[in-house]
Parts: sequence; C-alpha cells; structure tokens
Amino acid sequence: MSKRGFFGHPGGLSTLFFTEMWERFSYYGMRAILILYMVAPLTEGGMGLPVSDAGAIQGTYSALVYLMTMVGGWFADKLLGLRRSVFWGGVLIMCGHISLAVRGAGTFYLGLLLVVLGTGLLKGNISAMVGQLYDRDDTRRDAGYSVYYMGVNLGGFLGPLVCGWFAQQPAFKALLGSWGFSPESAWHFGFGAAAVGMFLGLVQYSLARGRFPDEADRPLGIANQAEHRVAWRQFLIAVGAAAGAVLVTAGLHAGGAVTVSPVGFAGFVDVVLVAVTIGVFVWFFAAGQWTPEERTRLIVIVVLFLGATVFWAGFEQAASTLNLFADRNTANTIFGIPYPASWLQSVNSAFIIILAPVVGLVWLWLGRRNPSSPAKFAFGLLFLAAGYGLMIAASLLAGESGRVSPMWLIGCYFFQTIGELCLSPVGMSAMSTLAPARMQGLMMGVWFLAISIGNKVAGRVGGMYESLPLPSLFTANTAFVLVFAVGLALLVAPIRRLMARAS
Repeated sequence: MSKRGFFGHPGGLSTLFFTEMWERFSYYGMRAILILYMVAPLTEGGMGLPVSDAGAIQGTYSALVYLMTMVGGWFADKLLGLRRSVFWGGVLIMCGHISLAVRGAGTFYLGLLLVVLGTGLLKGNISAMVGQLYDRDDTRRDAGYSVYYMGVNLGGFLGPLVCGWFAQQPAFKALLGSWGFSPESAWHFGFGAAAVGMFLGLVQYSLARGRFPDEADRPLGIANQAEHRVAWRQFLIAVGAAAGAVLVTAGLHAGGAVTVSPVGFAGFVDVVLVAVTIGVFVWFFAAGQWTPEERTRLIVIVVLFLGATVFWAGFEQAASTLNLFADRNTANTIFGIPYPASWLQSVNSAFIIILAPVVGLVWLWLGRRNPSSPAKFAFGLLFLAAGYGLMIAASLLAGESGRVSPMWLIGCYFFQTIGELCLSPVGMSAMSTLAPARMQGLMMGVWFLAISIGNKVAGRVGGMYESLPLPSLFTANTAFVLVFAVGLALLVAPIRRLMARAS
C-alpha cells in the first residue's frame, strides 16, 4: 500500500486512527467511572458494593480484556479476517456500553462481558491492520504506528472528560432533574456516552472499507476452505461447551448446590491466571527442544515478564486505588469550580502526548549510551515507585478524611507516565527480539498475559483501600515496586551478557 492520504501515510491510517480513538474513548471513559459507580451508595445511584468487592470485579474485568486479545487474534486468523473482526468487536463494545447504560445488576455484568469480548476482537486486530497498510520495506511503517498511537491517547484523554462529566458533574445532574429524570441516573448517561463514542467509530470505519488491502478481508491463518470449516467447527464446539458449563452452573446455583457470585468468579479467574502462567512457562522449558541460546533467551524473557507484571500491577491502579483517592481525598476544584474526580484519569494520556516525543529524543541523543531493554525496565519501575512515593506524602497530609491538592496525583501520574514510556514501548520489542523464531506470535500473547495479571493484581490492591491505612497502602506499593526495580537493576549487567551470548 503506497497511497498517501493522511499526513503522508496511506488513507486507511486515518480510518484506523479515528476508530481506535473512539474505541479508547469508550474504554477509558467507562473505566474512569466504573469503580466509582460500583462503590457509590444506592441513594446516589450507585451499586453500593464494598470497596473490596468492587476492586475484585474491576481487576477481573480489566484482566479479561487483555487476556481475550489472544482469543481475538485466533478468531481473526482462522474465521473472519481482520476487518470484520474489528467491526464486530466494535459492535459488541457498543452493545456492552448500552447494556451498562440500563440500570440493573444483570445488565451491568452483561455489559462488562460484552465489552470484554468486543475489546478482545478489536484491540489486537486493529493494530495488525495498521501494519497491513504498508509494504514490508516501507520506511513509513514506524511513523505510521506513532501516528496511530496518538489516536489511542487522544481517545484516552477525551473519554474520561466526557463520560465523567455526564456521570458526576453536579450541573448535569441538576439538568437531568429539570428534565424530569432522576439525578442519580447520571452514571448511566456516562456509560451511554461511551456507547455513542463507539458508535461514531463504527460509522466512520464502515464508510471506509475500500481503504484497506484485500488481505484484511480474509483469514490469513488458513490455507483452504477445509481448514476454514475445521476452525468454525472448533469454535462452535467451544461455544457449546461454554454454554453447557453456564447452564449446568446456573442449575446447580438455582438448586442451592453451589453459590455463584461476581466476587466468587473473580476468585476463579485468579486461579485460572496463575494456572495459565505456570503452564505457559513450564511448557516453554519442558516441552520445547531448545538450543542453549534459545534457553538463555527464555530465561531473560521470564525476568522481563516478572518486571512487566509488577509494573502493570502498580500502574493500572490508576483505575482503582488512585481513582478512589481522587474521589475521596482530593480537592477537585479549579478556581473554586468543582469538576468530576474521574477527570484526573485523563492526565496520563495528556502526559503521554506531551512526553512521548521528548523521551524519544532523549534515547536518540544518548546514541551508543542508550540503555538496554532490561535497564529501561528498571528505570520504568523506579519512576513508578517515585510516583507512589509522592502518594505516601499525599495520604499523610490527607489524614483520615481530609483532601489534598490534585497536584499530588498529577505529579504521581507524571512520574508513572515517564515509567510507562521507559518500559512499555520496549516491552513488546524485547519480547519479539528474544523469542525463538517459531514462537513469535505466542510471545506477544505472553506480553498481554503480563498486562492481564498486572490488572488483576491492581484491582485486588485497590480493594484494600478501606481495610488498610492509606499511608501503609502506598508505602507497600512503593516498597514492592522499588524492591523489583533494584533487583532488576542489579541484573542488568548479567542479562546483557546473556543476551549477547544468545544473539
């Protein structure tokens, strides 16, 4: 693909830019108000859940979003192709937000499930479509992904502002009351705004079908129609097995033989993630006929996997621990005018837009002194710990029920964003570089597995917001991340030698 239509890039990039912008608008907009809605009292239109239960549900939802990207990739490769997978993923996401906009526990959990399935179909596959816009030797490819990444963060910046305004702004609640609606229903208008965002993304995506290469319309992981039929048969068997398991469980629950609850399901997902992680790495080392160089690379991958998991476990508390701090312990006013606590969820995306070019220039300026991948991982963890160090001071100033300046949280997000820019961009690159040639695709799944586990842990830690004194909670976060940062820093030289030996 060589046509120029979007800042010197193929015209299809603009379509994918805005599709992903609206998808991230809906995802981060809903995420910004999710835990706040779950813990809000029933009298304020919330679900009235304990913080511990809300944190478990939040973490489970976020973990499954990233875990399903691996399933979504298989679906595109074997059944629908990239373009249709992205479209139907967007449809499921929109339906999920519509379900969330309808008050009720059943529609709430159905909405989360639909968003999980839809994001699994869309998230990884739309990134792959960006790559299909360019020929293999096209020098614009990396720049194209940079432009696309700006769309991701633009959506992440706008989503919390819009959805948070509908869900929490007193002025909008007063407007609802004047229209004859219950002001407590504002939460659901916030979820509805996320649905509108995804709808807009689907409209412009559907109008630009001709901008994509033919490869996007067919599943590339099959050789012929016979393989295609086998894949559909496997899919239908899996769906049937899942439906059967749900029906049996529902019957047992109705008969009183077992108790099914969202929190219980969250515990089940904990066990599944641990089992999957252990199984993946046991298989890596036991089942493969690896050369000594490949085995060395796998050891390095395990170390980086642990570092990434710890990083995301701290970083993704933006949606839980730090979001609750913004709501309960932060003075959310500008010149005396109140604003929704969820607006602070936009800060990270704003900092990425501002700082990403700066960090990139720093790496270029360092030249030969540019840190290695494990060193950048260590820097990422150190900046994450620095952000939580600020929160120790903020929580001490807030005390039991006081409120502090939002600049504490903004400072925390500043350090954490630098940490993200140190670790996240090099993470997938390091995984793909270190992975044996026959495991490239699976290793990308391992990277998303680290993000999934990190989100799960982040939700669990956020659930401790009321059971631990805040200074203790933030101190534990800081110390945990700092220990791993120092440990990884000490391993930088040995890892570099291992990587050199395995190259």
